Amino acid sequence: MDNPEVVIAGAGPAGLTAGLYAARAGHRALIIERALPGGQVANTPEVENYPGFAEPVVAFELAQAMQQQAERAGAEILTAEVTGLARDPLVVRTSAGDFRPGAVIVSSGVQGKELGLPGEKELRGRGVSYCAICDGPLFKGKTVAVVGGGDSALDEALYLAGICSKVFLVHRRDEFRGAQVAQDRVRAAGNIELVLSHVVSAINGTAKLESIEVESRKDNSKRLLEVAGLFIYVGSTPNTAWCRDTVELDQGGFVKSDRDLRTNVPGVFTAGDVRVTPLRQIATAVGDGALAGMMAHHWLGEHH
Repeated sequence: MDNPEVVIAGAGPAGLTAGLYAARAGHRALIIERALPGGQVANTPEVENYPGFAEPVVAFELAQAMQQQAERAGAEILTAEVTGLARDPLVVRTSAGDFRPGAVIVSSGVQGKELGLPGEKELRGRGVSYCAICDGPLFKGKTVAVVGGGDSALDEALYLAGICSKVFLVHRRDEFRGAQVAQDRVRAAGNIELVLSHVVSAINGTAKLESIEVESRKDNSKRLLEVAGLFIYVGSTPNTAWCRDTVELDQGGFVKSDRDLRTNVPGVFTAGDVRVTPLRQIATAVGDGALAGMMAHHWLGEHH
């Protein structure tokens, strides 16, 4: 697309929905994605909590349907990497060249931080997960482990405790970093066992996760935990390096915006996991994308 009116960075559920709404509003919408469309959805075998599906839906098929719907509406998807953003006028720099749209939507998503252990990548989707709300129900009645000590780890451990028979909560320090109220609830839960001052030292399994090894940071002793699921919450990294010099970010690198998803840069909006938000799910990303697409439409109507 030589002259897009709206450039959308990222083809996850937020970006694809933004492209759908922008294109349906009559604009030339270009969605730029460095990998396969679908975003974090592609890392989950099945999706059970997306509205409209009584039975679990294959994640790849859901992402593919979103892509096809956006393209049918007229949005174009370009495989390239977004490398920069300039303002006054807006310029989106990519590995495929520069674009000068009237509006930009930042929906470049996040990457869950990994432990970096052998077997982690191979068992992703086979017991290793980065989203308890997404995958937790798959482990109903089973024993799982959560790694982390922040708000996300505490909240997800509590969520899993309502589904699973037992939850090991592994944290490298003696104290948690999360909210005190969440800490109190975790300590009061009858089926959450705290494994403090320990780190995960091995992930074991072939076709699926079978166990993890944890190592004490105090005396280097090791312990084997037989678990069916491992939920890793050691942080997430937003994909905002390309726009950090232009768009206002919080301390974690997430995009700041108002209730209408406007950033500090006129004509630049944001949507999905990349923005400051209390919940990161497919459903919320799709809602963000719809709003961002329409806000871009209104902006173009008023300023171009």
